[in-house]
Amino acid sequence: MDMETLSSRSSVLRERIMRSTPKKPIKAATTWVKRQPPKAKVFLGVAAIVTTLVFLRLIVHDHDNLFIAAEAVHAIGISLLIYKLTQEKTCAGLSLKSQELTAIFLAVRLYCSFVMEYDIHTLLDLATLATTCWVIYMIRFKLNSSYMDDKDTFALYYTVIPCALLSLAIHPSTVHHTFNRICWAFCVYLEAVSVLPQLHLMQNTKIVEPFTAHYVFALGVARFLSCAHWVLQVLDTRGHLLTALGHGLWPSLVLLSELIQTFILADFCYYYIKSLLGGHLVLRLPSGVV
Repeated sequence: MDMETLSSRSSVLRERIMRSTPKKPIKAATTWVKRQPPKAKVFLGVAAIVTTLVFLRLIVHDHDNLFIAAEAVHAIGISLLIYKLTQEKTCAGLSLKSQELTAIFLAVRLYCSFVMEYDIHTLLDLATLATTCWVIYMIRFKLNSSYMDDKDTFALYYTVIPCALLSLAIHPSTVHHTFNRICWAFCVYLEAVSVLPQLHLMQNTKIVEPFTAHYVFALGVARFLSCAHWVLQVLDTRGHLLTALGHGLWPSLVLLSELIQTFILADFCYYYIKSLLGGHLVLRLPSGVV
């Protein structure tokens, strides 16, 4: 019996063993989803989101707890970021431009909070802004040698200018000064797209190290919980919450901004969970993701 025959029989035997070996349920489900056409994948994604919202509505009686949970998850993400910068002494994989956009919308939102509706969220925003400014300082000055400026190429004016123009056209119709209402709308719109430079950087590198992946995933979870809070509030009030926010297109755009934040990160979160379940510490993104 020659070597070619042995190799052929070995390949056949290996294939039979692989077919007879039962797949893990999660892996089998992932493989099945991959084989579905694009329309079916969209339907499955929407069905999963609706199911999650129904589940949250059943178990969370006070929907404000969802907002608190979102803030807590966001704080965890920031803590991971702080650990990465202080312990690993590197900012590789982090987008300075995303951090700058975050600082901009937080600063504007803080101004609006002080002049329009000062509450506990003002203190939370102040703490987040201080942390974000510290991250920007670390990336720009202390850890600049590890900053991937050749990959962080998303132009800020692609987000800032459209958000500014949109806020001029569509903003709350409340009793506050027009300038303050425009600022409020601007920070809502900018927050929805502030993560785009970070996703763009990860798309350029294709490989995302653990702490950056954990941080972005935490952002995704926080924004989903925040979006769920708004959606469930609208459902419970039978749409009256939208009316309370003002008139015209503004209430709808507030909700749309929350949805956009969630869907922008949904694709990344899918590959993050898939990589985590597969036991991979480093996340590898396929082409076309985010």
